[in-house]
Amino acid sequence: MNRINLFHRTAVRSKAVRSTTFPGNPATPESVTWGKTNFDKTASTLVFAAILIVCSIAVGCSSDKPQPNHSNSQSAVTQPMPPAVSTPASTPAAPALQAAAKPVRKKVVRKAPVTVSYADKTSGVSFQYPRRYSLKTGDAADKLVSSAPVPMDFVQPGGVAVAAVAVPETAYPKSDLGPAFFDVSVNKALTAEQCGEFLETKAASPAETGTPAETTAPAAVPPAKLMIGDMELQSAETLATQGTREEASKYYHVFENGACYEFALKVSTTNIENQGGATHVDRGEVFKRLEKILATVKIAAPAEVTASAPVAAAPTTAAATPAQ
Repeated sequence: MNRINLFHRTAVRSKAVRSTTFPGNPATPESVTWGKTNFDKTASTLVFAAILIVCSIAVGCSSDKPQPNHSNSQSAVTQPMPPAVSTPASTPAAPALQAAAKPVRKKVVRKAPVTVSYADKTSGVSFQYPRRYSLKTGDAADKLVSSAPVPMDFVQPGGVAVAAVAVPETAYPKSDLGPAFFDVSVNKALTAEQCGEFLETKAASPAETGTPAETTAPAAVPPAKLMIGDMELQSAETLATQGTREEASKYYHVFENGACYEFALKVSTTNIENQGGATHVDRGEVFKRLEKILATVKIAAPAEVTASAPVAAAPTTAAATPAQ
């Protein structure tokens, strides 16, 4: 009944509208216009209702079906990627920080020692001398020692030069300094008493000694004693002139290891201070340098050699046979 009333009310309203809209052509229930109008209204309503039913069924079916998991793809799409920051290859940040964190190592400059040590195993002599000085041994030492007016001051021949240390000429530039050196000699032919003596050369005329007139015999100075460590040395000084060369020498003797050791300090000048602007060198200053070398001298004790005493053979006695 409600639906009939609804359609009836709709038909009445449509009739009223039709009658008012088209006054010259009233619509009646029996007319074709009224039927068509009502048909259109009813069909529209039914089509709309059918669409709603189909949509509700489709939505219900789709909700019952399992939904695929698109969380990974959605998150991959929806999550924004951080912008790539390009760093230049020439200035990497990480290595720079690591380099800054490393401690800086300071270079240690090792300086060479000022002095050099020398030791002779044969004689047992050892000493220290400045690195800038020139060391001569063997034939070179013998040649340098022999060039001096008084090579050695032993009372008996037999001395052998072991080593010599020469002061460089650059130590006293533009001076009249000649050869200046420290030397060591050993004489095994002397006794302990002879080692404490020095060769005394008396000043004599050239006719008596056969010495050239331009050479003056050395003037001897009485011996004195000098202590170096636990060694007691006998010392003597001489002053000799050879042409324009004047040499002052200091000799020190000590008897050790069954031999006489001689340590000599020799400073010579050329007496040409007025030539080429050269100045006279202070020989006392040069002697102080050589005395520093003498203060480091040591003589090693000889190696002890123990020899076993020979065993005497037992005498053999022949048995005497009585004569028959």
